[in-house]
Amino acid sequence: MPKKFIKRHLPDPHTIHDNKYLKVFGTLLHDPNLWHLNRKSVSMAFLVGLFFMWVPVPFQMWLAAGTAILIRSNLPISVALVWITNPITMPPMFYFAYLLGAWMLHVPPSDFHFAPTLEWLTSGMLVIWKPFLTGCFALGVVSGVIGFVAIRLLWRMHIVHYIKERRKRVLAK
Repeated sequence: MPKKFIKRHLPDPHTIHDNKYLKVFGTLLHDPNLWHLNRKSVSMAFLVGLFFMWVPVPFQMWLAAGTAILIRSNLPISVALVWITNPITMPPMFYFAYLLGAWMLHVPPSDFHFAPTLEWLTSGMLVIWKPFLTGCFALGVVSGVIGFVAIRLLWRMHIVHYIKERRKRVLAK
């Protein structure tokens, strides 16, 4: 059952309550809806997490956590999904976002060379920021919606399958 699998891999709520970096959220973390695993909270968590994984800022987890608390979706899943973008996956994902944004804005992709310096961020980003952020936003919305719908459908299919199996077991007795 997916619920058991998810519960087995999620951190204990008490360890998250005691995390010094999450103290900024105060008593908001005590809301039990942030820890429940049901179709609504998990699908909303996928919406939040998959959207914020495309936000190109260093504090994606804070944004995902704050939004999860605000809309009362599953907090650990929302924050964990943001880690799909990590130092290894970011370059190809964000380059694809840039290419998509350039295509959406009908702008030819610039030939730029990334350098992890402050100078490049101030000068190089000026050239690509519109298509880059457009692509990130579009991919965030599409990823979030696909994740939301997929979890709803998979959860529903699992419940329907479970009910059919239960009926078979009852009729077999």
